[in-house]
Amino acid sequence: MTDMYTVYILRCADGTLYTGITNDLAKRLRTHNAGRGAKYTRSRLPVELIYAEESPDKPSALRRELAIKSLTREEKLKLIGQ
Repeated sequence: MTDMYTVYILRCADGTLYTGITNDLAKRLRTHNAGRGAKYTRSRLPVELIYAEESPDKPSALRRELAIKSLTREEKLKLIGQ
């Protein structure tokens, strides 16, 4: 049995966007906002979840994360409907 993964986008306090994956979204958001998440987000707190999509397994989540990270900021905003 495989675990579901979530690909997510955060809006940081400075307005930048951060994309990541997790198998426990609520826990990962708490970790980010506690300053123990990704190095990128630590100096840009607080962060806000603005987009999430499910992936059936870690390999597909990693592929989707890479695809989203390759988008321009404008393309990411269009993806999330902003």
